[in-house]
Amino acid sequence: MRILIAEDDEALARYLRQGLEAECYEVGVAAEGEQAAQMGEAAQWDLAILDLNLPKLDGVSVLRRLRAKRPSLPVLILTQRSQVEDRVECLETGADDFLAKPFSFRELSARIRALLRRSHEPSAAVLRIEDLALDRMARRVERAGKAIELTVREFALLEYLMSNAGRGLTRAMILGHVWSLDFDTTTNVVDVYINYLRRKIDDGHAVKLIHTVRGVGYQLNRDPGKEKGEAASAGA
Repeated sequence: MRILIAEDDEALARYLRQGLEAECYEVGVAAEGEQAAQMGEAAQWDLAILDLNLPKLDGVSVLRRLRAKRPSLPVLILTQRSQVEDRVECLETGADDFLAKPFSFRELSARIRALLRRSHEPSAAVLRIEDLALDRMARRVERAGKAIELTVREFALLEYLMSNAGRGLTRAMILGHVWSLDFDTTTNVVDVYINYLRRKIDDGHAVKLIHTVRGVGYQLNRDPGKEKGEAASAGA
């Protein structure tokens, strides 16, 4: 899952990013308000953490813009402002939660999980393709009942593939969604990580789930050749 952090304190932003990435979230950081609003409007995020005292555009203005473009995006306000009036203004503007600084990272993490649980339908919390299961909340992947250890980036890539199962995804689409980067024809990072996933997800299994789509990129689905073979056997 993807979390956007809007925080102008560089040290705190780095601390938040490292902590959340250690919990297998994909994280983007904006150091000022206009950048935060643009990033929030331009890409799909599962949650935003928003400071109020941002340069160029204050946090409440960012919140209003996000609510106009992303009405269902969970937004958690993380700020030094702790007055009741501040909390009321944020909640009435559309924030989902409010946490004052200084804060406990454990509490922040728990609040994030609670917001994500509320924002996702139960059926979407676990993605399943054949015997492969990805639990978005628990950050767990299993195939045929066996746990698979993935890095943060591998998890984000697999989640994107499974969320678009059966759909051909270009390298540019994958690079933009998983790495938040514009397409660079000189990089092979997508192909490298696809190979990492194949070794962890498909090796040792008769049914291969990750496929190369010639002229497009990659997609995750049941092995087409396996399906044809089973259909022929059924008709014999």
